Amino acid sequence: MFEDVKKRRLINDGGLKVKRKPVSKIFAPFRVIGKVSNAVPFAVGTLGSTFYIVTSVGKTFQMYDAGNLHLLFISEEETESTITVLASHFHYVYAGFSNKVGIYRRGRLEHLIKLVDDDATVTNICAFGHFLCISTASNQVHVYGKKEISDKFATVLHTRFSISSLQGGEIVGLHHLPTYLNKLIVVTKSNLLLYNVRAGKLLFSSNEFADQITTAEPAPVLDVIALGTTSGNFHLFNVRKGRITRTIKTPSRISCLSFRTDGSPHIAVGSTNGDLIFYDLDRKSRIHVLKNIHRENFGGVVKATFLNGQPIIVTSGNDNQLKEYVFDPSLSQADSEVVVQPPRFLRSRGGHSQPPSYISFADDQSHFLLSASKDRSVWTFSLRKDAQSQELSQRLHKKQGGGRIGGSTLKEKFPEVVAMAIENARQGDWENVVTAHNGEAFARTWNSATKRVGRWTLPTSDGGFSKSVAMSACGNFALVGSSNGGIGVYNLQSGIPRKKYRLHTKAVTGIALDGMNRKMVSCGLDCIVGFYDFSQSSFLGKLILSAPITSMVYHRASDLFAMALDDFSVVVVDAVTQRVVRQLWGHTNRITSFDFSPDGRWIVTASLDATMRTWDLPSGGCIDGIKVPAVATNVKFSPNGDLLATTHVSGSGISIWTNRAQFRPVGVRHVEESEFVAIDLPNASTQGGVSALEGALENDDNEAPELFEKYESVAQVNEDLVTLSLGPRSKLNTLINLDIIKQRSKPVEPPKKPEKAPFFLSLSGGAVGDDAVGRERDDSASLLNGTDQMRVDESDAAVFEMQKLKPKDTAFESEFTRFLRLGSEDTDYCKFLSYVVGLSPAKLELEIRSLNSFEPFEEVAWFLEALAQGLSTNRDFELYEAFLNILFRVHGDVIHANSSHQNLKAALEKWNNAHSQKERLDNLTKYCAGVLGFLATA
Repeated sequence: MFEDVKKRRLINDGGLKVKRKPVSKIFAPFRVIGKVSNAVPFAVGTLGSTFYIVTSVGKTFQMYDAGNLHLLFISEEETESTITVLASHFHYVYAGFSNKVGIYRRGRLEHLIKLVDDDATVTNICAFGHFLCISTASNQVHVYGKKEISDKFATVLHTRFSISSLQGGEIVGLHHLPTYLNKLIVVTKSNLLLYNVRAGKLLFSSNEFADQITTAEPAPVLDVIALGTTSGNFHLFNVRKGRITRTIKTPSRISCLSFRTDGSPHIAVGSTNGDLIFYDLDRKSRIHVLKNIHRENFGGVVKATFLNGQPIIVTSGNDNQLKEYVFDPSLSQADSEVVVQPPRFLRSRGGHSQPPSYISFADDQSHFLLSASKDRSVWTFSLRKDAQSQELSQRLHKKQGGGRIGGSTLKEKFPEVVAMAIENARQGDWENVVTAHNGEAFARTWNSATKRVGRWTLPTSDGGFSKSVAMSACGNFALVGSSNGGIGVYNLQSGIPRKKYRLHTKAVTGIALDGMNRKMVSCGLDCIVGFYDFSQSSFLGKLILSAPITSMVYHRASDLFAMALDDFSVVVVDAVTQRVVRQLWGHTNRITSFDFSPDGRWIVTASLDATMRTWDLPSGGCIDGIKVPAVATNVKFSPNGDLLATTHVSGSGISIWTNRAQFRPVGVRHVEESEFVAIDLPNASTQGGVSALEGALENDDNEAPELFEKYESVAQVNEDLVTLSLGPRSKLNTLINLDIIKQRSKPVEPPKKPEKAPFFLSLSGGAVGDDAVGRERDDSASLLNGTDQMRVDESDAAVFEMQKLKPKDTAFESEFTRFLRLGSEDTDYCKFLSYVVGLSPAKLELEIRSLNSFEPFEEVAWFLEALAQGLSTNRDFELYEAFLNILFRVHGDVIHANSSHQNLKAALEKWNNAHSQKERLDNLTKYCAGVLGFLATA
C-alpha cells in the first residue's frame, strides 16, 4: 500500500508522468458516497456459478456481487467523458464513452480502443467469440477481432459497416443469438438486420414494424428474439422464419425485456412508468405486477434482467436504485394447478435520486451520515461499509384506537426536509431526530435506532409553517421555530408542549440551546438575535443586526454561534457577552451553508459564488479558499475533524473531503480570491481523491511556497522610530536585577565536614590525603629521567617569571576587549555592539566589571562611546540603557571622581548628546497615557 501511494506521488520519475491535480492546503477530495446507478443500463457478468453486476455512476463504474450486493471493485481511473454503455464478457468489463471503449479487469484498464470516427459516440457493445462489435450514434458498426488466437480480447479492427436510414435508421441494440456462428443481429427502430461480421455482409433484413422498437432481448429458445415497442406491445420474432410468432400487449411504453431461464416460461417487461410486469408465455396471461419499483419521473425501469438459471431478477433505474426480487417455489403440487408466488423483495442498494438538501453526522465516530434530499427521502449512509446504508421508513405508527396517524400508508412521501436536528444522548429510548418539512405546520420526529419515523408530530406554537428545529444536548427537548416568529418547546418522551417563546415578528431561521440547558439563542428574518434563560423561561436581551439572518450554527464548546446574513457576511456572536466578536466578509453571493470545526477555530462557508472558504476565527482572516465546479449547498465537519462532507446543486451523492491539517501545520495568512484554486469534486474512482494516508505522506512541492512560509519580524520598522530588542524579556529583567539575583544565589553557610566519615575513609591522622598526595608526587618525580626532570624545572621557572611581571607588561585580551579596541581604532563600534547584545547577562556583567578603570581610562571611555553610537541607531534601546546602568553601578565611583578627565569627559558628552534626544520618548509615553486615562474616565 505504501508503494502504491509513493508511486502515485511520483512526478516524471523514470518515464512515469503523473499530472498532479491542484489541491487546497486544507481540504483534499476523498470519495463520494450514495451513488449506485444512473440512466445507463447495467451489465451482468457470469463467472461460473457466480454473478456480478456492473453499474455506471457517471465517469466511473462499480461492480457488485449479485449474491449479496456487496461492492467488489470500483474503476481505478475516471474516464475522459461520461460512460454511455456497459457490457461484460467473463472477466472483462467494456465501458464505452465518447468515441472510445475501455476494456477493464477488476476495475483496472487493460486496453483502450479508439474508434476511427472522432465525432462518434459509442451507444451499444456486444462481445462474443473472437469478436467485439461496437455501434455509434452515427449508425456505424465497428467489428474488432483478436490479433492472435491466444489473445484474451479483441483489439484489431476487422471491418465496419453503416446502417442507412433506408435500412432502419437509428440502432437500438446489438445481439448475438446462440448457434449463429459469426452472426450479429442489429436491431434498429424500425426493423431487424442480420450480418455476417467475418465477411461484413448483410444476410437478412426484416420488414418494417408498425411501432417503433425501443428494446430487444434474445430468448432462451433458438432463433427467437423479443422486441419491445413504444406502444406497449412486444413481439416474439423468429429470425429463421422471418416473421412474428406472438404479440403481447402491455399498458405502457416498454423500456426493457428479460426471459426467465430457470425452467419457468416467464418474461419480465419493464416500462417507463416504473412498473415491472411478469407474463407466463405458456398460459398467455399476466401473472404479477410490481408497481412503481422505480420512479416514473426518472424514466421508470431502465433495465431488468433475470440471472441465468436463477429465479432472481435485478432491476435498476435513473433514481439511483439497484434492486433484486426473487420468486419463491410454488406451494401447489399438481402441474396443472401451479400457483406462482408473487416476486418477493430480496435486497437493494441505493441512495438519493435528487441532490441532498440537508446532511448531518449521526454519531460521534463519523460512521453514519444522516441525509435528506429533494426527492423527499431520508437516508443514513455508512462511511465504512456501503451495505450498511439504509433509507429511513416513513410508515406511520398506529394510534391508540388502531388507526394510523396519517391514514393510508400508500400516500406519497413526506415533503422535502428544510431543517434537521439530531442528538444521541437518548438514542434507543425514544425519538432522537427532529425534522421540519416544507409547507407543514409541524415538525416530525424520527428514531435513528429503528430507522423509522417517530410517534410524534410537534405543531408550531402559532400555527405557522415550521422553519427551524433544534434539540437539547440531553435529548429530552425539541424546539420548533415558526414562520410567524413563535418558538415551541416539546418533551420528546411524551410529545407534550412545555414552553412557548414569542420575540420575533418574522420567520425564525435558527434556534440553539447550550449543553447545560441554561441559555437559548434564536434568530430570524427580522434581524433580531434573542437570548433566553431556558431553565427560568425568561428573556435576557436581544441584539439587532444590520441584515436579515438566514441560518445559524451553534458551537457548544466555545459558546459561539455564527449567523449568515443577507448582505453576504457571516457574523460570529459570543453567547456569554451577547456581543459580535467577528464579522467575516468575502463572499459575493448568498451564503448557502457553513459549519464550525470541532475545536471552534475555523468556520467553513459555502456560497452561490461557487467558492468554499475557510476562516480562522482568532485572526478573522480567510486562510484558504477553493473554487468548485458546482455550488455547494451543505457543509458539515465530522465530529473528529478528519472529514468534511459537502453536497452540491448537481449530483445525488455526498462528497467527502479529507482534512490535511491533521498532519501538517496550516498558516493563518489571509489569502485573496485571486489565490483560490479550482478543484474537481471527489468522484467514485479509486484514484478520484487523496486518502488520509496519502495526505500525510505527500509533499507540498507543487503548492505555492508563499502559502506556508514563516513570517520573520523585521529588526527595525523605520530608522526614525525607537526600536526595542527582539530578545526575550527575561534577559532585560536579569540585567537590571543582577545584584539581587547574586545576593539570593549566595550560599547561606559554608560547607560542613561530615560528622562521621564512611568506613572506607576512616584512616588515622588528619592529613592523610596530604601525605598521600605528597608521596605520589615523590614517587612520580623519582620515575622521571634526567631530561624530563630538566624540562619540568624550566617550566616552573617560566611560570615564576610570569608571576613577577606587572599586568601592563602583558596583554591577554578577551573577545569583548578586542572588539572594543578595534572599534575605537576605526571609530565604528557596530561589531562590538552586535557581539555585546548577544552575550548572556552573567558574562556581560563580568566583562564590564573587568574593564580597565585606571588612567588613562581608555576602555571605560571606549565603552561610553560605543553606547552613544548604539543609541544613535534607535535599535535595542532598552538594552543599551541597561548596559549603562551596569557600568555606573560597577565603575560609578571612578567615573564620578575623574569626570574632569579628558577621555572620560569627551565620552560622557557624546553619550549625553545621544541620550538627550531620546528623552522625548518619556514625554510621549506620559502624554499618551494621560489621553487614554482621560478617554477611559470620560
